[in-house]
Amino acid sequence: MSGTSSPEAVKKLLENMQGDLRGLSLECRKKFPPVKEAAESGIIKVKTIAARNTDILAALKENSSEVVQPFLMGCGTKEPKITQLCLAAIQRLMSHEVVSEAAAGNIINMLWQLMENSLEELKLLQTVLVLLTTNTVVHDEALSKAIVLCFRLHFTKDNITNNTAAATVRQVVTVVFERVVAEDERYKDTIEQPAAVQGNSNRRSVSTLKPCAKDAYMLFQDLCQLVNADAPYWLVGMTEMTRTFGLELLESVLNDFPQVFLQHQEFSFLLKERVCPLVIKLFSPNIKFRQGSSTSSSPAPVEKPYFPICMRLLRVVSVLIKQFYSLLVTECEIFLSLLVKFLDADKPQWLRAVAVESIHRLCVQPQLLRSFCQSYDMKQHSTKVFRDIVNALGSFIQSLFLVPSTGNTSVTPNQTGSNASGSTGSAQTNPGVLGMGGGATVLPAFEYRGTWIPILNVTVQGSAKATYLEMLDKVEPPTIPEGYAMSVAFHCLLDLVRGITTMIEGELGEAETVNQTTTETTSLPAQASERQDLQSVSDQSEKELVNRAVWEEMVNACWCGLLAALSLLLDASTDEAATENILKAELTMAALCGRLGLVTSRDAFITAICKGSLPPHYALTVLNSTTAALSSKSYSIQGQNVQMISPSSESHQQVVAVGQPLALQPQGTVMLTSKNIQCMRTLLNLAHCHGAVLGTSWQLVLATLQHLVWILGLKPGVGGALKPGRAVEGPSTVLTTAVMTDLPVISNILSRLFESSQYLDDVSLHHLINALCSLSLEAMDMAYGNNKEPSLFAVAKLLETGLVNMHRIEILWRPLTGHLLEVCQHPNSRMREWGAEALTSLIKAGLTFSHDPPLSQNQRLQLLLLNPLKELSNISHPDIRIKQLECVLQILQSQGDSLGPGWPLVLGVMGAIRSDQGESLIRTAFQCLQLVVTDFLPTMPCTCLQIVVEVAGSFGLHNQELNISLTSIGLLWNISDYFFQRGEIIEKELNKEEAVLQKQAEEKGVVLNRPFHPAPPFDCLWLCLYAKLGELCVDPRPAVRKSAGQTLFSTIGAHGTLLQHSTWHTVIWKVLFHLLDRVRESSTTADKEKIESGGGNILIHHSRDTAEKQWAETWVLTLAGVARIFNTRRYLLQPLGDFSQAWDVLLDHIQSAALSKNNEVSLAALKSFQEILQIVSPVRDSEKPDTPPAINVSVPVVVGTTTATSLGRSFMRTDSIGERMGRYNGSELPVVTDEIEDLNLWWAAWNSWYRIGSESTKPPINFDKLTFIPSQPFLTALIQIFPALYQHIKTGFSMDDLQKLGVILHGAVSVPISSDASPFILPSYTEAVLTSLQEAVLTALDVLQKAICVGSENMQIMYPAIFDQLLAFVEFSCKPPQYGQLETKHIANAKYNQAEWVALNYVPFAERSLEVVVDLYQKTACHKAVVNEKVLQNIIKTLRIPLSLKYSCPSESTWKLAVSSLLKVLSIGLPVARQHASSGKFDSMWPELANTFEDFLFTKSTPPDNLSIQEFQKNESIDVEVVQLISTEILPYANFIPKEFVGQIMTMLNKGSIHSQSSSFTEAEIDIRMREEFSKVCFETLLQFSFSNKVTTPQEGYISRMALSVLLKRSQDVLHRYIEDERLSGKCPLPRQQVTEIIFVLKAVSTLIDSLKKTQPENVDANTWAQVIALYPTLVECITCSSSEVCSALKEALVPFKDFMHPPASKVQNGES
Repeated sequence: MSGTSSPEAVKKLLENMQGDLRGLSLECRKKFPPVKEAAESGIIKVKTIAARNTDILAALKENSSEVVQPFLMGCGTKEPKITQLCLAAIQRLMSHEVVSEAAAGNIINMLWQLMENSLEELKLLQTVLVLLTTNTVVHDEALSKAIVLCFRLHFTKDNITNNTAAATVRQVVTVVFERVVAEDERYKDTIEQPAAVQGNSNRRSVSTLKPCAKDAYMLFQDLCQLVNADAPYWLVGMTEMTRTFGLELLESVLNDFPQVFLQHQEFSFLLKERVCPLVIKLFSPNIKFRQGSSTSSSPAPVEKPYFPICMRLLRVVSVLIKQFYSLLVTECEIFLSLLVKFLDADKPQWLRAVAVESIHRLCVQPQLLRSFCQSYDMKQHSTKVFRDIVNALGSFIQSLFLVPSTGNTSVTPNQTGSNASGSTGSAQTNPGVLGMGGGATVLPAFEYRGTWIPILNVTVQGSAKATYLEMLDKVEPPTIPEGYAMSVAFHCLLDLVRGITTMIEGELGEAETVNQTTTETTSLPAQASERQDLQSVSDQSEKELVNRAVWEEMVNACWCGLLAALSLLLDASTDEAATENILKAELTMAALCGRLGLVTSRDAFITAICKGSLPPHYALTVLNSTTAALSSKSYSIQGQNVQMISPSSESHQQVVAVGQPLALQPQGTVMLTSKNIQCMRTLLNLAHCHGAVLGTSWQLVLATLQHLVWILGLKPGVGGALKPGRAVEGPSTVLTTAVMTDLPVISNILSRLFESSQYLDDVSLHHLINALCSLSLEAMDMAYGNNKEPSLFAVAKLLETGLVNMHRIEILWRPLTGHLLEVCQHPNSRMREWGAEALTSLIKAGLTFSHDPPLSQNQRLQLLLLNPLKELSNISHPDIRIKQLECVLQILQSQGDSLGPGWPLVLGVMGAIRSDQGESLIRTAFQCLQLVVTDFLPTMPCTCLQIVVEVAGSFGLHNQELNISLTSIGLLWNISDYFFQRGEIIEKELNKEEAVLQKQAEEKGVVLNRPFHPAPPFDCLWLCLYAKLGELCVDPRPAVRKSAGQTLFSTIGAHGTLLQHSTWHTVIWKVLFHLLDRVRESSTTADKEKIESGGGNILIHHSRDTAEKQWAETWVLTLAGVARIFNTRRYLLQPLGDFSQAWDVLLDHIQSAALSKNNEVSLAALKSFQEILQIVSPVRDSEKPDTPPAINVSVPVVVGTTTATSLGRSFMRTDSIGERMGRYNGSELPVVTDEIEDLNLWWAAWNSWYRIGSESTKPPINFDKLTFIPSQPFLTALIQIFPALYQHIKTGFSMDDLQKLGVILHGAVSVPISSDASPFILPSYTEAVLTSLQEAVLTALDVLQKAICVGSENMQIMYPAIFDQLLAFVEFSCKPPQYGQLETKHIANAKYNQAEWVALNYVPFAERSLEVVVDLYQKTACHKAVVNEKVLQNIIKTLRIPLSLKYSCPSESTWKLAVSSLLKVLSIGLPVARQHASSGKFDSMWPELANTFEDFLFTKSTPPDNLSIQEFQKNESIDVEVVQLISTEILPYANFIPKEFVGQIMTMLNKGSIHSQSSSFTEAEIDIRMREEFSKVCFETLLQFSFSNKVTTPQEGYISRMALSVLLKRSQDVLHRYIEDERLSGKCPLPRQQVTEIIFVLKAVSTLIDSLKKTQPENVDANTWAQVIALYPTLVECITCSSSEVCSALKEALVPFKDFMHPPASKVQNGES
């Protein structure tokens, strides 16, 4: 429910109406009673209606005539106040739509009266408007009357009324036509047959129209009548009318309601019959008028063009062409021709401006232009309207530059209209305006030959917003600002180009997509739909052919004119934005022509841009020839001759760069302006976006770019991109900051341009490549014979193009690389450097690119890509070779794992380097090889492996660079390791290959020839490797020899298991022994001259400062290596048949090396000896780096520290040896041959050992400075060999052999050390440590004795010999051995730096030997041989030496050890001796033993003065131990022991128990030094023995009794003397020693009494008792003594006497009771 019909609104309306009526009745109360009455009855009427009806509004409408009546009457009073009130009330009713048709008629009549009386005119207009717009009740006559009313009000005297009326008229006209549209909408579903339009009668034709349409028709027809100054048919009552207003109304109707005219034939008819003739008629004065042609005094008023009408006519024409072109084809042709004429130079300026604006309106409608072209240009005998429009614009622009004031009257206008002269040459700027370019032009403008035309901002791109076509209020023609027409014309051109190109390209694009889809559908084999598809395709292509014809015609029609105009404008433009637009237009046109395949026009546009990019008159042949070709054709444009204006040279452009032209002869500089740079950017843009349509014009484009790049000083960088040169040669290139910021952008676009070549089709791409190659050839020609910087543009861009077209590289590879290889040979270094850069970059990119199918499946392509790399090897320039090798390196780094069949090619490149080609080349090539070996062996075909070995070996022999040789040896090691790891695979592949070759050889009937032939191919590969290393092992450079040797042996050692068994024979005799012979020979003949420090800065260690020493190292290495192989591979070598010969040869080598007078070699020979005897067992082997064992040579870094787990590799050969290997994994060696042969081998080894030992340990006959004395390590090693050797020969080892061994051991230990070696070998003298040699000797003996221990009975006879040997060593502790006549010094006195010989400290050795003797004796004391050979006696005899020396021994430890040893030996030996007492085998031992005791206990040597009390006590305790031994082990068994011996013992004890003081002691020490404890023990032992019941002979008893009486007697004396002295001395204390003596005596007495009590009574003599008791009184006398110590001792001595206190017996006689 609308707002006016809601109950509230209705209620309000009723109230308002009643209010209005009341007001009216009030106003009219006095003057106009009838009105008052009508009003009052009206009130009642309204109330009645409201009361009676539900639909109040409908009821009101029905009665509206009556309701309105009072108000109409009110208006009739012509009283302003009342009239206003009434009009307001009527408007309110109308706005509520409660006015019927009749009422409306009444209202209009009333309004007409008011109008005629000129009352309330504005209110009237308002009322009419409300009446007509709220609904459609007013039509036909009433409507026409209302409209006329408005028109009449338009022509009053009042301005406000006029304007309001004009607006109302416009609105009313619009309302009338809107009603038609609404009506059509209502009836659009009911289609009716239109009646045929009859002739020219306008009245009758209306009958077919519906009411609203009819009104509109009548109105439009009358408007035409009025404009034509005829009487109207329908708008009766018009009094006056203006043409301008009429034209405006016509235009607005045509513009706003075109559908009414297109849908209704009646209206179309009006257009054709009335409007067009009218327009043509009104145009006539403008057509005929010529400025300045007739100046007659009274021209006819019609003749002069009248701006308001002319302008309005043009507006109408614009609308007609835009909206009704399809209806009015012929008429439009006339209009368009008229428009073109209005542009003529002789027309008034304002007319030209308005015409240009109109044309602009057309130019923004490309579809319309297309229709023109189809309707006129493509029809025969029709005006070429489209071409004329374009040419007219061109002439118009040109005419603006050729202003008459220049006196340029040569341009005579001709009747056809325009003189379209222009220039295909492009803007060329004067190089002389550098100074004033800056601030001269502020406004954007065109400037040409002194004519300066500003560019105004007239319109937005793509919309024709006119200025003068909108000046509807101006009557006089306006003054057109300078440059306005030019600016509009300029925009016309731009919009035209933009429109056409957008349209055509859009359609082209659609056509292409349709084609693609249809071809796709036709390619599907759909049987049913195929026919109709084909049908549609043919329709399609027909349509396309038609379209293409239209497009081509459009372009052909407009290109000349456009190019002429645009070139002229480009030349004249001083504004960057304008230039940009012009260039964009030229670019889009060039692209469009290219797309349509119009070569001439395409090249013309491109040439224009190219010339714009270069400085004026720049000598670039390509362009000039094209221009000439273009200029020579005179373009005749339908009778108009296009003149070529020569380009001006004074446009004020800012110069932004000065550079050198690219020419053969150096010329002056040329300048580039910012416009040139702008053109260049356009050119880049063109090539970038439209490369596909350039075809042959690439030559033009690229040549221009090359020159520009050169002038700007851009140089190629990585990947071919151009970068601003760092320091551009010479002062010639000057770049302003403006262009500096542009350069990166330009270089970026340049790169993108070639990147976009990937989107070109193959043909376009070939055009591009050919253009680049020919440019490059030119550049090469220019660079010959001079070292001037060449132009690298073409090469760089070939590279870029190649890089982005990798996906289809095959089609361009050969021309591309063929050309680049030529460039690589160019004498100019920059040129060839870039050739190589480009070529290598392409190869690298080609290999990394993911082709489809991938390279791995397309070997032909891969070889094609790699081939140029190989070709480079034919070029001798080193810089090219470096590039080649760097390329190889990078290929390897990125692509190495997928080279496949390309490997021989790549390896060939590395191998092609010769020694004389300079270090850097060799180094680079070698780097490549390193990479191959470290990373790529697994990926190459196995047949290439031999090439790798050859190449690596050749680098080893290069003598340019030592490091390379060393590293190449390392590579050979890595290669061998690889062979080992991949053995199975390689072998399979090689065997396969071998089979193929064998077959081929058989077919050809030739013998297959390869090195080491009979061996299988895999073994041959190994032998090649060994042979290479063998050559390197005798290289003159020691480092190479060393490295090669280590590698050779490590390789054979680690990987030899892979060889077939038979191949080993070759390895041993051809490789290893051959090498040993060569090395031995070189070593023995080597120069002994000292080598001065090499090269001044390399210091040579003294151990390597002669060739002989350097060869010695090689000898060491080689021997060690061979020995190692014999050791680890014995199970392989022994079955070979001639193993014992080989063994002998090897032993011979070892012997000659061991006896060479070179410490290093001789020691190493022993190490090798150890090795082959397997002292270094293979198990331990695997935990150490794989270098020959225990040789003190540092391993060069080169040799990989591969652990020799080789024996335990999982990869096994399938032959029997492999199986055996698997079984004996690691240490236990299989016994492959019979025992006998094995023993022979070992005895051969023993003989060698004996020879080496006896030779080396024999003292020389005479000594001088140079006498060779074997070193300690050598001797140690020699002796260390024996135990291992012995294990194998022990079964046959005889006493004789033992003798030989003894000699060698003794000799070895006797060898002195040179003083300079002593600090390293000897411990400091005070340390009791064995040297390793001494350890070894003892170990050897230990091994022997252990063997004897478990051996058979007949072996045990060797024990004594071993004891002898050991005891000889024990003697060394007191008398060191002699070595020939050599004089040795004690170590402390030796000077390190003199060649003196130092005797060793043999004490530790002797002591250790002694310990061994004791141990051994403990084990073997009872053995027959030991008993028989008097071993115990010998031991004692030997021990007697240190024991008798005691304090005089060189080392104190010696005698102590001797004592303890003696004690141990005796504890075991004495029982044995007692057992064998009867046999007499030990008779000679006892005296020896007694003497030994005697010498030791009562030594002649005095203890040192500095002996501490503690030490003395310790020593005393040792003496005590000896006495205790006597008391436990000897005396109890006196009856089994010779009597003399026992007597000697008793005498000794006696001697010890008598306490004699040594006068040398200081008083303080006396009591300790007196050996109290010792005396006491002696005494006790003596007593014990005296009273033991064991005494067998009276002689013994006598001895002891005698001894006792002596003792008691002595005690009595001492006591007496003491008492005397004590008494005499008074208060003075007695001397210390006397006190000590008395104390001892007292202690002895108590001891004696104790002993007597313990003994059986029958063993004690009565005499003795008597003597003891006799002491008592004397003891008692001592009680007075003052010394407390004596007192305590006295107390102890007195106490035991209590046992003698018996009651007196009855009688004692002779001591017997």
